[in-house]
Amino acid sequence: MIILQVNQLSKSYGAEQVLSDIKLEIQEKDRIALVGRNGAGKSTLLKIIAGQLSYDAGEIIKPKHVTIGYLDQYTGLQAHRSIWEEMLDVFAPLQQMEKQLRELEQQMSVHDADYGRLLEQYDRLQTEFKEKGGYQYEADIRSVLHGLRFSQYDYTTKVSTLSGGQRTRLALGKLLLSKPDLLILDEPTNHLDMETLQWLEQYLKNYSGAILIVSHDRYFLDQIVTQVYELARTKIKKYVGNYTSYLQQRAEQFEQQVKLYEKQQEEIAKLKDFIQRNIARASTTKRAQSRRKQLERINMIEKPLGDEKSASFRFEIERPSGNDVLAATDIAIGYDRIIAKNLSFRVTRGDSIALIGPNGIGKSTLLKTIIKQLPAKQGELRYGTNVQIGYYDQEQAQLTSNKRVIDELWDEDPLRTEKEIRTILGNFLFSGDDVLKPVQTLSGGEKVRLALAKLMMKKANVLVLDEPTNHLDLDSKEVLEQALIEYPGTIIFVSHDRYFINRLATKIYELSTDGLVEYLGDYDYYVAKKAELIELGQMNQKATTNEPLSPKRSYEEEKERKKLERQRKRKIEQLEMEMAQLEQQISAYEQQLYDPSCYNDYEKARDTQAHIDALKQKFDELFEQWERLQQ
Repeated sequence: MIILQVNQLSKSYGAEQVLSDIKLEIQEKDRIALVGRNGAGKSTLLKIIAGQLSYDAGEIIKPKHVTIGYLDQYTGLQAHRSIWEEMLDVFAPLQQMEKQLRELEQQMSVHDADYGRLLEQYDRLQTEFKEKGGYQYEADIRSVLHGLRFSQYDYTTKVSTLSGGQRTRLALGKLLLSKPDLLILDEPTNHLDMETLQWLEQYLKNYSGAILIVSHDRYFLDQIVTQVYELARTKIKKYVGNYTSYLQQRAEQFEQQVKLYEKQQEEIAKLKDFIQRNIARASTTKRAQSRRKQLERINMIEKPLGDEKSASFRFEIERPSGNDVLAATDIAIGYDRIIAKNLSFRVTRGDSIALIGPNGIGKSTLLKTIIKQLPAKQGELRYGTNVQIGYYDQEQAQLTSNKRVIDELWDEDPLRTEKEIRTILGNFLFSGDDVLKPVQTLSGGEKVRLALAKLMMKKANVLVLDEPTNHLDLDSKEVLEQALIEYPGTIIFVSHDRYFINRLATKIYELSTDGLVEYLGDYDYYVAKKAELIELGQMNQKATTNEPLSPKRSYEEEKERKKLERQRKRKIEQLEMEMAQLEQQISAYEQQLYDPSCYNDYEKARDTQAHIDALKQKFDELFEQWERLQQ
């Protein structure tokens, strides 16, 4: 069932067009991501859908009974209330029903004459109370507060004493408990650590309503969404699949559009050349006129617009370090007191190490200890030969300098020419008068790009990075990732961006108060290994507490296991046959697409492409099933 439609919607701020001809449809239980560059209009569209902003043209169609819940940076919490009171506020109608039930119980105890009527009324109300979750809402509150890491707080704590990030988490919890038909989330993963993110992902996967999300957390989007709407140049386009699938489809579609455009341009050039050479000759003028009519009938394909301008940079090194970069032996870290101890690890040239752990565990403190900004409280840190460290601090992105942008960079290397500095800044999307802005007036994303430009100029052979993707839009994150993947030195970094960790990390260091555990792989490997270790621990626990399995039970289990294995293999064979058939169909349609009768007919080309996209989507679904069965 459709719960919301947006048709031909437009929005401008003065002379600047932000949204034009926006079409969007949301079905119940849809999982939709809205993506686009910073400033593309994502938050504007969310606020319009949520009824918080007006629009200039178009319409939004929504059934009256459909409820919408919207979370943005303005939480709307009451500062004088406690954590528990804020959560209870969601269930005010249930609390009122509960009060009515208590009153009816009181009346039934004293009014014998009306007992039958009161009992009937009580039964009806109690049934409604139960159906609406009246007997479990307090347990639901505790579950959500626990998942959002509020279980260590006294629930009588006043909202006024919470930090901005804590208030955002509390507002998210309140919104989740209200269970609207359409849940609109603008950057819901901000201020959440990995454990909380995993809880939120699981909660949203099981959410009964529809979800519309704006997020820069690509791993989160991959886990949750099944559709992606891309906002670019005031327009919107729909893709079916998660975020990774959207990237693949967008690249494939652009490549195909370029091929079709170039093929048509080649055909047009041939027709024009024939017309020019033959129109004046009496013997060939009719043929030339026929070609001219053919040229006039061609439905012109517009030149595909590539991606909007992206940052472009590389991290280079002046000279390589020795093979041994850093060795830590039983170090302890902290400021006035020790935060974490018994930390031992070894870093070798070419490592790309992600440092993870809950908020407040000391990840940033360890990085500052590595770069000698803080002394180790205990133990020993030894550095290898020719080690040159470049450090990016997440707080560094909050530059407050009164300098101009160009001077902030130029002062790092005064021997460079102005042209060289402007070229570097251009690679980081600072052009024209942008380079003359005061640094303190830059946005969060611009400050990050400037800090990265300063880091690049150091040509260090070891990069120590603290949350480098904060404030970056999705496109800038991908550019940074590629630059770091191609970097020939060593990287030690802290990040909550699991997609970023997956692409970059060769090792994971999990930090706790009593030590550090090394995992040789990316984030997915770390998650799988942790789950394996937990399962192994549970099995060991069962082995010490349970009686051994009887031979009969073992035989039955083995029989069942073999049966399931046969079923698995049959399913794999069936999937492989279906995938082979789909590949043949896709190939046939793609041949049609490059036939002149097709690519000259816009509607036919569009329909053919739609068939290809649908078949590829089906193939991807089957391939995912096949991969799961192979594991």
